[in-house]
Amino acid sequence: MVDALLSDAEKVFIIHGIQDNCREDGRGCEDYRHMTLETGVVSNTSGSSRVRLANTDILVGIKAELGTPAPDKDDKGRLEFFVDCSANATPEFEGRGGEELASEISNMLIRVYDCPGCVDLQKLCIIPKQQCWILYIDILLLECGGNLFDAASVAVKAALFDLKIPRVTVTQDEGHVELEISDDPYDVQTVDVKSSPCIVTLSKIGHCHVVDASQKEEACCLARLMLGVSEHGTITGMKKEGSGSLDPSSIDDMLDTGKRVGIALNKSLLESLEEEQRQGKKERSYWFPSVTESFELYDFIFELKAEGLRATMKTIQCSVS
Repeated sequence: MVDALLSDAEKVFIIHGIQDNCREDGRGCEDYRHMTLETGVVSNTSGSSRVRLANTDILVGIKAELGTPAPDKDDKGRLEFFVDCSANATPEFEGRGGEELASEISNMLIRVYDCPGCVDLQKLCIIPKQQCWILYIDILLLECGGNLFDAASVAVKAALFDLKIPRVTVTQDEGHVELEISDDPYDVQTVDVKSSPCIVTLSKIGHCHVVDASQKEEACCLARLMLGVSEHGTITGMKKEGSGSLDPSSIDDMLDTGKRVGIALNKSLLESLEEEQRQGKKERSYWFPSVTESFELYDFIFELKAEGLRATMKTIQCSVS
């Protein structure tokens, strides 16, 4: 991780503020920072998204290509994650400095998406043992502002929702199998992401834990727990990082918090994406949903059309209490 350099006095100030449920930027311990989400931002991909979480900026593009199923899952498609840390994000990423962080992010995404039911990979299989769709998910880290794992998972889920795969027709002629890929831009299949997880990172700072830690807060954190949480609260993967220890009671509290926050995050993200889909191709539309008891979401949608290109910008403000 890319940690900020803080003095001992600054660390004491941050830790004491968290103990009083008042972080340096005014948030509570279970509050997210301002988040901006865009979908359909890269025209030459099958699906794409861009997430800005405060100063964290992540771009995701997905390319769907035909390939061979894995030997142990010969009736399913495949997900391949690749993470690249831009040298412009921080000087520490110059050369091969970002390879370790990129590997950690990709491995965590592989772990949380390896749970059965996250994505229906059987629908991506065309001919068992022979042909399937392989989704190459490329994640580009443009800027570091803390909480990279959570932001990357939100961007991946949004890009999967935006994904459009050409429909394939299988025909057999004298024992030969032929595949016909539709070139109709409306004759496509999509991926159901309702059960896809979002990562919730809980950072242990002092005697308390927080979600969506900033860079300064990450510098004060000795241990953190990363959870893959689905819309129904199912934990699809878990990983502990840091040199500090976590006692069983702290882990139970962090699991409860992670489930609660993860359910709210998934629900609001899906509501935003589905509302965008219902808006269709209107040139301009605005949507301000009602505030729920546990989550506040402000969604501001622009749809601009110029020379056949469309860009959709969505702004999300998250606050979990």
